[in-house]
Amino acid sequence: MGRLNFSTKESAGLLLLCVCGALALSVVLAEQEGENLSGLSDNPDKAIFAVRENGTTCLMVEFAVKFLVPYDVLALNGIDLITEQASFTLPRGAEIEGICGSTESEIHISWKNNAYILHIYFSKEIREKGIEVWKINKIQFVYDTSETSHFINAYNPGKHTASTHKLSALVTPAGRSYVCLAQQTVTLISSDHQKGITVSMYDIQIQPFDIASDFMFSAPYKCITDQRERLEETLPLILGLILGLIIIITLTIYHFHLKLTATQPQLPRDRSMYKNM
Repeated sequence: MGRLNFSTKESAGLLLLCVCGALALSVVLAEQEGENLSGLSDNPDKAIFAVRENGTTCLMVEFAVKFLVPYDVLALNGIDLITEQASFTLPRGAEIEGICGSTESEIHISWKNNAYILHIYFSKEIREKGIEVWKINKIQFVYDTSETSHFINAYNPGKHTASTHKLSALVTPAGRSYVCLAQQTVTLISSDHQKGITVSMYDIQIQPFDIASDFMFSAPYKCITDQRERLEETLPLILGLILGLIIIITLTIYHFHLKLTATQPQLPRDRSMYKNM
């Protein structure tokens, strides 16, 4: 066999390339360190996931997710196709990976041996008056209709990918976490004959950037839906208090009016009593 000879310069170059490759690999692995914390939640439908970089939390997601996925089955006549709906939720035992960045972050949640993969992408941007916000700019869902626990008798089963188009959801001021109890629904278009996949998230708290403390969300930013529902709950109470205050003021004025009229001299009502005056 021939011997491969390398010069000192070539050897140094190869060594540097190996070192750089190892460093790059370690960075990628650090970015993709995910932890499933769902066991900390009392809600059996809620999942909690964290992405950590160099031992520090850089992205956290806490929510319950429901999927509604249409798929084709063969009709009884063996010719026509009919559409069924598979309904299922995000399991708490899912696997988690993610990548953190200063302006772009992402989280990847998979279960059932990658039969289902939910990708959520986040970005930061500067809006009017120099206000910095973050948002979800893309959601992608990969699903396999040959997975029979949810897709029963699927016609031509296989993997499909559903994605959003020009999404701008959960817009939140930078440095804060998005909080929403109300359901937030997003529609994805599938590669399976352009079917519409519905992804519904509720009981949400999410923060993909600027987490100040490990495993701790920053100050919450409540969604408009929750604020509106809160107002609808408190408005009858406020109106009741105002009405009660008006009644008290009216009764008080009436009481003082009676006291004033009681102390004034009473003029005789019989005109004949005026003759001797």
